[in-house]
Amino acid sequence: QVQLVESGGGSVQAGGSLRLSCTHSGYISSRHCMGWFRQAPGKEREGVLGLDTDGSLSYRPAVKDRFTISKDYNNNTLYLRMNSLRPDDTATYFCAADTTCAKWWSPGQWPALRYRGQGTQVTVS
Repeated sequence: QVQLVESGGGSVQAGGSLRLSCTHSGYISSRHCMGWFRQAPGKEREGVLGLDTDGSLSYRPAVKDRFTISKDYNNNTLYLRMNSLRPDDTATYFCAADTTCAKWWSPGQWPALRYRGQGTQVTVS
């Protein structure tokens, strides 16, 4: 059984940086999109970044040039590096994997994603 476990969240001042980690136990095929969602208080869960099977990256425009994603295949860990954090980045961040990155950008897809983490809180003040 595959499990995704996020870590690395915390509180940071505006302009600061954080690196989130998502480690998965169990096998996830390399033919899966992996990436991150977030949900701010009172808002819908939204896709943030998706790393596709061909290495291409899709992202929410609000995080362009500030957030980046990488994967350590040896340690089954996906990272989200967040720089120049802003108060509106405050949210719970979730890791996920599915056969297509298209689900990152279609509303309401979270429950249908194949693999989903429990989230880690990021607070920017």
